Amino acid sequence: MSRPDPLVVGRVLSRLADSVKEMELPAVEKIARKRTRTPFHVLISTLLSARTQDATTHAAAERLFDVAGTPQEMAKLPVERIERLIYPVSFYRNKARHVKATSRALVGRFGGLVPTTMEELLALPGVGRKTANLVLIVAHRSLDNICVDTHVHRISNRLGWVETRTPEQTEQALYQVVPRRWWPDVNLYFVTWGQNVCRPIRPRCAACSISGLCPRVGVEAVPPVARIRSPGVPGRPRRAPGGTRR
Repeated sequence: MSRPDPLVVGRVLSRLADSVKEMELPAVEKIARKRTRTPFHVLISTLLSARTQDATTHAAAERLFDVAGTPQEMAKLPVERIERLIYPVSFYRNKARHVKATSRALVGRFGGLVPTTMEELLALPGVGRKTANLVLIVAHRSLDNICVDTHVHRISNRLGWVETRTPEQTEQALYQVVPRRWWPDVNLYFVTWGQNVCRPIRPRCAACSISGLCPRVGVEAVPPVARIRSPGVPGRPRRAPGGTRR
């Protein structure tokens, strides 16, 4: 596929920057701003957020941090207590083990501090590239990373900027097509837009501020619902088999 025009990419991101201002922040960003972007809070809330609704992530993270707000405090909690505090996030048992193991690693290997390099972050239990990139961007203010989750992966492909099958492939492709100045903002804009407008199913294209710049790759048109008229009675729907109206 041909590389998208950098000017068009910039226009898309500039419009999204304006469009998301009045929308609710994603859970991790909301927690980061409330807790002054403490790297530990960003790291743990991102671990909790995988495959979990934002409202659930936010509530679980707040319950957890009210009990243990530092790596030292978290490392002392029994896994069972962490499980109860973060439930009902998805895979809460696995995540509880990762939270405790990561906290212990931070205390034992990094002096209680969250690492500032991709390599060191990826060595922590349960941390993948998405989590590592988000910690580097949100907590450590990196300008050299793009964080790709399912929203970023989906929207980048719908825009025709990339043609990829996995978030990891999308991350590497976006470094080639997105102007560097926008790298740290891609996740915030696309996640917010993906939660509110460019949804996985039935995206709200008619309400989209970038619809004129989007080829909607892979978006299936939703056919209009046909109304069946009763013979001789204009405007009255006929009962479908089974007695329901359609």
